[in-house]
Amino acid sequence: MSLGVRWLKFNAVGLLGIGVQLAALQLFAGPLHWNYLIATAAAVETAVLHNFFWHIAWTWRGEPRPIAGRLLRFHLGNGLVSIGVNVGLMRLLSGSLGLPLLPANLLCIGLAALANFAVSEWWVFAAHPEANG
Repeated sequence: MSLGVRWLKFNAVGLLGIGVQLAALQLFAGPLHWNYLIATAAAVETAVLHNFFWHIAWTWRGEPRPIAGRLLRFHLGNGLVSIGVNVGLMRLLSGSLGLPLLPANLLCIGLAALANFAVSEWWVFAAHPEANG
């Protein structure tokens, strides 16, 4: 599959993940009354898990490496990038600048997307020689 097709699939999964993340953020920060930074981190983690399983099933389907190793790499790569960008920028955008939570979080998600694709393509789901032999 070409890099362009994977990029489109990655973004389609990401669009679903945005919905998951925003719904989780709304739940955690709204009815559950969590601190907005803790709610942001938990919402990102919810979306990271959602996206990982969709990427396994669709975006990078057929990668032979065991799922536990890929999940660990996904968390170390995409999870840390996503949580770092989201929590750090939410502190600035929502905490310091006073932007509403959901628009601020959408901006954070957009800024993390390209880095997350690169990490996924060339580290998390890349074919590795040890997987073939």
